[in-house]
Amino acid sequence: MKEDKRIRWGIIGCGAVTEVKSGPAYQNTEGFELLAVMRRNEEKAEDYAKRHGVPKFYSNAEELIADNEIDAVYIATPPDSHKEYALKVAAAGKPCCIEKPMAPNYSDSLEIYKAFNDKNLPLFIAYYRRSLPRFTKVKEWLANGEIGEVRQILWQLTKQPNEMDLSGEYNWRTDGKIAPAGYFDDLASHGLDLFGYLLGDIEEASGIATNQMGLYSAKDAIIGQWKHKNGILGTGSWNFGSYTREDVVEIHGSKGKIMFSVFDEAPITLINANGEEQLIIEHPEHVQEFHVKNIKDHLMGGKEHPSLGKSALHTSWVMDRILDQV
Repeated sequence: MKEDKRIRWGIIGCGAVTEVKSGPAYQNTEGFELLAVMRRNEEKAEDYAKRHGVPKFYSNAEELIADNEIDAVYIATPPDSHKEYALKVAAAGKPCCIEKPMAPNYSDSLEIYKAFNDKNLPLFIAYYRRSLPRFTKVKEWLANGEIGEVRQILWQLTKQPNEMDLSGEYNWRTDGKIAPAGYFDDLASHGLDLFGYLLGDIEEASGIATNQMGLYSAKDAIIGQWKHKNGILGTGSWNFGSYTREDVVEIHGSKGKIMFSVFDEAPITLINANGEEQLIIEHPEHVQEFHVKNIKDHLMGGKEHPSLGKSALHTSWVMDRILDQV
């Protein structure tokens, strides 16, 4: 796409994630326009369009995809419908961004990837942490050798069951048919994708997943281990029935270590022979702002986007390996 062309976007699934995190980023990015939104409930689609100043709204995804004024599509629905909509966008020959995870499993992710790759169409996945300044700073520390040769990475993520979990109220995030590993699919995918960005692709992965609480059909306790292609080892523990919340990542090297949180806006910490350095790098109001700006740079002939279909496909493979689904 040429730099002087304004790219008009349509969103399929204008739910909670698009209210603040992502939708406004497509409106505020120079060269982009959010022209249409779609939701199966027409009243909710119309309400979103009116509140956000979006010119068009649909209750049918096919109509939005077929709209000749729509140049590109952002799919922000639950992951079980990603493949259905993505294949239709690919068939229409339009660039696409899909919310993470790319799909509930590697097989569906591969089908999506091939559909866009075969047509040489841009495909982005909303692993926006690859674009956030706090994590690009961690990548800079690693590239500068601040902790020497990296040896291993450890991630501990725990949280208490929330009111919805305890009540038995339906939640697609814990429905085993939509998200087989529950919150792991929704949350761990962000971290594992980020680790691939920071440390390179993973070549081996395995794990154990179970349901300890019996509150819902998805898995709620997972442990995993992996090895990056460069020999760095990784371990992760995710438990969504713990008594407290923790989110701590440690990257250990031959000359120091780096600590940070994947989700909390805690300081990023560097410890080495020079002492300890802590930085607080806040997220933007619309957390996908840098991710969307990088989409613009990619589509208009600039730098390659850090989260493309190929890298997200690899993350799907790692997830399935840990869950023993490959």
